[in-house]
Amino acid sequence: MSDIAPSPTPRHSKHNRKMGLWQVIALAVGTMVGASIFSIFGLGAHLAGPNLPLVFVLSGAVALLVAYSYAKLGSRIISDAGPIEFILKGMGDGILTGALSILFWLTYVVSIALFAKGFASYLLPLLNIPVTSLASSITEAGVVIVFLLLGLLGSSAVGKAELVIVVIKLSILGLFVALGVWSIKPYLVTPSFTPSAMAGSVNAIAIFFLSYMGFGLVTNASEHMQNPQKNVPRAIYLSILIVSVVYILVSLVAVGNLTLPDLIKAQDNALAVAAEPFLGKTGFLLISLGALFSIASALNATLFGGANVAYALARDGELPRKFNRKRWFGSSEGLYFTAALGIVFALVFNLNGIASITSGVFMVIYLFVLFSHWKLKGQYGGNPLIIATGFVVVAVVFLLLLKYQWSTDRGSFYGTCIVLGGSLLLEIIYRGITRRGFIQRQLTLLKKSEKDLIGELDKEFSQLLSHPQRRRSDMKDTP
Repeated sequence: MSDIAPSPTPRHSKHNRKMGLWQVIALAVGTMVGASIFSIFGLGAHLAGPNLPLVFVLSGAVALLVAYSYAKLGSRIISDAGPIEFILKGMGDGILTGALSILFWLTYVVSIALFAKGFASYLLPLLNIPVTSLASSITEAGVVIVFLLLGLLGSSAVGKAELVIVVIKLSILGLFVALGVWSIKPYLVTPSFTPSAMAGSVNAIAIFFLSYMGFGLVTNASEHMQNPQKNVPRAIYLSILIVSVVYILVSLVAVGNLTLPDLIKAQDNALAVAAEPFLGKTGFLLISLGALFSIASALNATLFGGANVAYALARDGELPRKFNRKRWFGSSEGLYFTAALGIVFALVFNLNGIASITSGVFMVIYLFVLFSHWKLKGQYGGNPLIIATGFVVVAVVFLLLLKYQWSTDRGSFYGTCIVLGGSLLLEIIYRGITRRGFIQRQLTLLKKSEKDLIGELDKEFSQLLSHPQRRRSDMKDTP
């Protein structure tokens, strides 16, 4: 860690003012209630049938097992690298840790591309614009650039924008639930426990567990958060609770108002079609707007998280140093690289199947976080039974996902294996060329008071962020 003295710049400057609890919760909720609830709802109905609300309950319970480790470690290890920092402390600096860090950043990049393509697919039909390759490309690049510009305003602006978008999105879904709950047909939501229904429900749990993976974004924003010791656990648990309630209620209304054949037939816009029986064409329009807000908020949160991860990994030596250099408007190059690469993926590649590949990668990271927490439980605390249960459950869900990929889309299965192996190979090559490892950060918080915590974070920000006032001060002191 550098010994540069703290900058005289005020702690809460306009550009770097830290995010409050609800702004961080909005980032996590915005990521979780993203495209998945709108785009794969039909698939969930096909797999689980009337058991879909129960699937959301169980997948939320699995997410809480992983969230326990994130909350325990995230409240004590403050780093925008999030889970990679946990793995580093648990397993040390090695080839595997480096490969996981590269993999983790790439999941954000691909997610940005997925959200950009999803946004274009909803917006163009809504505006009656022909869905051509040119129109899609302009929309995909444009929406990423809009949120890139928002990111230049700083973390506080990102958090405030996300809070507004999430409130609008949840209000639309809340209206969907409030109006549709009265017309639910009980026989459509009666659980089925036949062997085929149970098998389909298990597969659905493996898929919809991924709808909760946005809670990890809280740890990627911890350096920009007020009082992270307390707010990291609060934000993680509250975001999962909010999203669970939304998923369960929305699935009850959708499954209870539309027959399974109709839900399955609708596929990508199943929720919009499910709103028509009690809201007519207005419901279709309303849910389509909700989908746009959902994807926009997920893109906003993911771009912010991906840029933070790129910056933190470059600072720690795992990505090229240029990723943490300050460029236009005082933002790190990691933000621009993340956005640019996301646009490239959206414009160049067909991303069918990439979503499940990304999901598999996240599960691998979850497993290593749980394993690291097991090794660190004596230092950072944690119930051994909860940690072990979480590891076993996530391992089973991961195997179920691989089985589902193998049965339904061999390309996704092979893609998952290639991405995992490719990241490992890339890390070996990169480390061999640069001969650089992680720089172990010293900002590990061991039972420190809130005042001490704020002081540590302010010192870290003063060392890592460029300020005009600091540069002028340095020039004056130069002989």
